[in-house]
Parts: sequence; structure tokens; C-alpha cells
Amino acid sequence: MNSRKIADIVISGNAVFTGLDNFPEPAAIAIIGNKIAAVGSYAEITSYIGTNTKVYHYEDQLIVPGFHDFHLHIVPGSIELDSINLYDAKSEEEAADRVRQFADTRPEDPWIIGFAWDHGAWENKLLPSRASLDRVLPDRPVILNHVECHYAWVNSKALELMGINSDTENPPFGEIAKDEKGELTGILYEKAMDLILNGAYDFTREKKSQILKKFFKQAAEYGVTSVNDMYAPSSDILDDFELFRLFENSGDLTTRIHLTPALTTDLERSKKLRDTYSSDMLQFSGLKFFIDGVITGYTAYMLEPYADRPETRGHSSILPEEFIKLVVDADREGFRIRVHAIGDGGVRLVLDAFEQAQKLNGVRDSRHTIEHIESIHPNDMTRFNELGVIASMQPQHLALTDKAVYLSRLGKERDKLTFAVNTLKKAGARLAFGSDFPVTSLNPMLEIYRAVTRVDYTGSPENVWNPEESITLAEALKAYTYGPAYGSFREHELGTLEPGKLADIVVLDRNLFEVPAEEIVNTKVKLTIVDGKVVFEQKEKNKITLETT
Repeated sequence: MNSRKIADIVISGNAVFTGLDNFPEPAAIAIIGNKIAAVGSYAEITSYIGTNTKVYHYEDQLIVPGFHDFHLHIVPGSIELDSINLYDAKSEEEAADRVRQFADTRPEDPWIIGFAWDHGAWENKLLPSRASLDRVLPDRPVILNHVECHYAWVNSKALELMGINSDTENPPFGEIAKDEKGELTGILYEKAMDLILNGAYDFTREKKSQILKKFFKQAAEYGVTSVNDMYAPSSDILDDFELFRLFENSGDLTTRIHLTPALTTDLERSKKLRDTYSSDMLQFSGLKFFIDGVITGYTAYMLEPYADRPETRGHSSILPEEFIKLVVDADREGFRIRVHAIGDGGVRLVLDAFEQAQKLNGVRDSRHTIEHIESIHPNDMTRFNELGVIASMQPQHLALTDKAVYLSRLGKERDKLTFAVNTLKKAGARLAFGSDFPVTSLNPMLEIYRAVTRVDYTGSPENVWNPEESITLAEALKAYTYGPAYGSFREHELGTLEPGKLADIVVLDRNLFEVPAEEIVNTKVKLTIVDGKVVFEQKEKNKITLETT
């Protein structure tokens, strides 16, 4: 008599990428409860099939571990899904007109909120002004986040409502932009954005709950089974971790969430958060800090001056010695630390801080992480491996802006190591990929496509940015599955398809290993399983058969 337990779900197919090898193989997976019970040939797994087992047979569709987005912002991203997206606007005037049209469809909204405009993609390359928004919406407040979410474009009504005028002082690490006459332009940089967001993002819990449902639905449709929710510039206004727990308690949390709130001097609060959130679906994962801004806005901290603005090289968000003390103190208390550092100066400062923490506190398995790393000095490449620091990167970022903008900011020599994914990997850095949603789409296929091809924002295969920085498909998939699992201290539970691991599994509509790279971006998810439960299924006749044996 067969002593094996009966599986709740069995999935089989010709192309199963377990993450343990570099190519998919024919296999079947038995799931009991929320865990993978066995992985083997279909013949080996048939004994797990019982009367009530759901059996999914696939042909050449690729079966992979659930995608784990290592860097995103849940609530800002949820707001973006409920707002106007201006990424494909071709000019300031077009963007303003589209905002007016959107506002007409939302007469009850107290604020008009938008995302993803990019003057670098406009013909004149000039920053917009509040005047164009005043022309279309003089009486309703508007805030439009730049594509990188580190500066915003607002109208006069928004400034008036929040009491901002030409005499308002800049906040630390923020700037209220003015023209040569001292008049406000309507552009707010970094922490100055909070002066407006305090009003625009004053949502009720009911509103947050409503928009979060859209996020969880989209995550399931994209095969995103785990996320790391990172502290964002707007987190002080928006964060509501207890709302996530309400979703968990009601059974509506269909994506694992790893919380990464702000690194501050208040480590007692951080300890309480660490103790409070510790379930399989919702858990504290570390502390986050911003050491600089972005290259396009000249707020990234560079070792040498910007090529097209030699009077500045940006600066760190706080004094280097203050930052190093923050890191050393948090490390001493056992916290893992993740730091946004885009400029090569920011990256070096963070590595210096992590090195100092090791010297003073001793070496441990901290898995400290640097986020983005858009520019790096060659001398700092090997330090990631030497210090055990994870490189958290978002390949789709290289398609956000015309590469000519980066070339003008950095110059030819520095630009060679822009988004240096492969060089970091070869230097021994562990890679973990994410989307930085809402900066880019939540869709993992975009990140994987960009990591493999390095095609720039034009989408043309002829326009490849630093092609030597491309990696293989297997490496990209592992950086979106095992890499983030390791980065979250959950490699024993997540990231590969192995017996005993949590059953987070995704089926794609084609075998990425057998199609041209151009097809990666068109790939859709057929099935998403989180914690042993089907949270998304795309049903199409004659393509997937679901049978009950």
C-alpha cells in the first residue's frame, strides 16, 4: 500500500526551471498544503495523485519559482495604478493636456496625481513649469511625479494649498526650484516633494485598502509571489503596515511582503517592528536609507563633478560621519541595512560604512545591500564580494531615459560602468533583481528582457547600452527568484523548486529558453501559486488542461 500522502496539486510540464540548474527539464511537482512535497518525473509523482488532486498538465510552457521583486514600493505603486501615467507623453504641452482630460474623469478627487513624465524624452529636453498646468487646471491641485520619483511637477494651486511660496525654506536634502527671478518653477526635488505629498497623499485607510487590492491582483497576474516593500520618499506619509496585516488576517494577502522601513536613530522602534511582523506572509526584513538621489536630477552623489555641470558632483543626504554612525549602530543591533546609492560616490560611502561596521562590530552574515548602483568606480567592484554586500539592481531602469542623458551627465569613461550588472556579477557580487515599482512596471519580464539584451529605451535591438553588461537568461531568472530569497534570508524556504520549500510557483505561456529574446517582453503568466494556493489562472481552451483525477 502506498504510504505517501496525497497531493493537493500536481503540476507537470516539459520545461521546469527549478533554479538548481541553468536549463529547464521535464518534471512534475507535487504540492501538499503550502509546501512542495516532491519534484521528479511524472511517473515518480503519479502516486501523489488522488481523487481530489488538481492536476495541471503543461507542454512547453515554462514552470519557474515564483518571482520575488526585491525592491518596490507597494502603496506608492498602488497609487500609480489609480493615477495617470505620462511616460509616453512627447512634450510638456501633451502631458498637461492629458492631465486635464484625466481630471475631467475624476471630478470628485481632491488632488490630481500622476506619474512617469520624463523631460529627457521630450524634444526640447527642458524641465516643465507650473504655468502649463495652471493653464489647464487653475483651480485643482496637481502633483506629477517624475519617472524616477525623485522630483515632482506641481501647479500653483498645489503650492498655494500647502502654503509654499518663494520665501519657503528648502528642507534638508530637498530643493524648491526657482527661476532667475526667484519665482517658483513648480519643480520640487527630493524631500521638498513631501511638502506637497502631505496633502496629496492624505488618504483614508479605506482608500488605501481599495487601491491595494489592485496591486495584489496585478502582482498575481505578473507571477510576483514575494516582494520587498522598501522605504520610499513618501513612506513617512503613506506607510500602514497594520493594513497589510488586516489583509493577511482576512486571507486576502496573496503576495508575501518583506517590510523594510526607514533606518533612523530610533532603533527601539525598529526592534518593535522586527518583533511584531514575523509571519511567513508578512515579515520585517531590514532597514532602508537614502544616501543620494538620481543622476538625471544631479542629486546622485558622484566622486567627480558632473560632466555637463562641473560646479557640482551632488552630495550625500547627510554628513558621511553621521551616516557611518547610523550604519554601525544598526549593525551592532543585528539589523540588515539596505541603502539607496546611485552615484559612484554614494556607492563608495555605503561600502565604507559597511566595512567600518565589520571592523567595529565583527564580521557576521549581515547581507547588507546597496540599491541601484547605477554608477560605480572600478576600484569598488570587488568590495561587494569581500564585504558580503548584495547588489540590488533593476535592469529596466536603463530603459527609462535616453542613454544620451547619462552620457552627458557622466562622460564617456564613467558611462562604461553604468548599470554594470555583469561586471559586478563577475567580481563576485550576489545579484538580486526588482522593479522599483512604480518607477517601472511590476512586470518581471521587462527586467529579465533588459538584463539579457541591454536594449535601451528606444526598444530597437540596434540600440544596446553597454552590451558587455548583459547576463544569461538563467542568471537573470535566478536574480529574480533565488537572489531575492537569499537577500531576504529565506533561501531555505523560497527561490527554487525543491521538496520542503514553500509552494510559490509560476507558469509562463512559453519557454523563454526556446524563443528569441524579443519575445520575453510579450510573455504572459498562465498560473500563479502562492503558499500552495492558486491566486491567478489564465484559462484558454486547448492550451492548458485542468483535470481532476
